[in-house]
Amino acid sequence: MDYGGVLTDGAPMLALPGRARAAGLPTALVSDGNEVPDAVRRLFDVVVLGAQIGARKPDPEVFRRVAAMLDVPPQECVMVDDLARNVRGARAAGMVAVQHHDVDVTVCEVGILLDLPPV
Repeated sequence: MDYGGVLTDGAPMLALPGRARAAGLPTALVSDGNEVPDAVRRLFDVVVLGAQIGARKPDPEVFRRVAAMLDVPPQECVMVDDLARNVRGARAAGMVAVQHHDVDVTVCEVGILLDLPPV
């Protein structure tokens, strides 16, 4: 997931990583920013900020590297971002990608894709 423009959209978005983790799924935050609040950082198994792994969004390589850090093939990952270029980068890496525009729609789509219990 992305931070700015996604997780900053309120409680239902902030709840998604916890719902995924409760279902036994690893989670990652990938942000071009250089910092995120500690409370947000704790929601994720892996946090990648800026160019800390030698690639930045929308480069597909950043998504492949983060998937490897999670020990999950990119094809089994769902990425959420508000920017189309980052969605295209994740898709080029082989991920399913959801472009976030609306909280209710994104929460529903991610829930379906990850087979999460309804809230």
